[in-house]
Amino acid sequence: MAVVYSVLLELGLNRTAYGKGLLAACFVNDLATVIGLGLLFSPLKTLAFVGTCVVVLTILPWLTPRFFRRYGNRPSELETKYLLLVLFALGAAALWAESEPVLPAYLVGMILAGTVGKGHTLVRRLRTLTLGMLTPFYFIRAGSFVSIAALATAPLVLVVLLIAKMATKLVGVYPITQTFRQPRREAMYTTLLMSTGLTFGSISALYGLTHGIVDQMQYSYLIATVVGSAVVPTMLANAFFLPRHLLPPPSLESEAIAPAGTTTE
Repeated sequence: MAVVYSVLLELGLNRTAYGKGLLAACFVNDLATVIGLGLLFSPLKTLAFVGTCVVVLTILPWLTPRFFRRYGNRPSELETKYLLLVLFALGAAALWAESEPVLPAYLVGMILAGTVGKGHTLVRRLRTLTLGMLTPFYFIRAGSFVSIAALATAPLVLVVLLIAKMATKLVGVYPITQTFRQPRREAMYTTLLMSTGLTFGSISALYGLTHGIVDQMQYSYLIATVVGSAVVPTMLANAFFLPRHLLPPPSLESEAIAPAGTTTE
């Protein structure tokens, strides 16, 4: 989700119907994976956690716009604090249920998209906070468990895992794109972007390590594969299959800002 979102945002495809559909597919994939992991390894706590989320997420669409109208647009940034309180509280509940805090973050983002999405300044602040501060700390923690020695002793394992990951996504996604009659370029671009993984792949691997499902050597190969899958498919997609006809035209604002005699390409 993070890789696809970043790529689409940089290219402006997140504002197109194609980009929104791709993000929705990533969202459903990640959401189903988290719920599946929770039900598989901690079913009772997961059900209690899901029940709590249902109650909270039912109240949030009613409470949030009223809170924003009453306490919004103040120097103390109460809107941001309110959202962080909700996310941290539900994240703590997810940890209690032996699930991942990213699950309620996905759900809150989906439920409050209509309210939070209206405030472009608030969205930028949240993006800066998460991508600039919170996400790097998570990756530092996830990377600290990687054994470089294990990767160096058998690098072929990493290559095999990366090929297997991309091949299974190719087999699983490309035929679906053809079912919906996507043009070849868009179909390959969709398949390659859906082959990527970073944040959620790291979360799944860390879940396995902390719950004793995989050991440190297996975890190291999984993390290295995840990082590779974030880079290789993205490079191939943008180099050979970028659907340029879907790219939005340069904005009038950027054309106006560009100095005389230059282009905005």
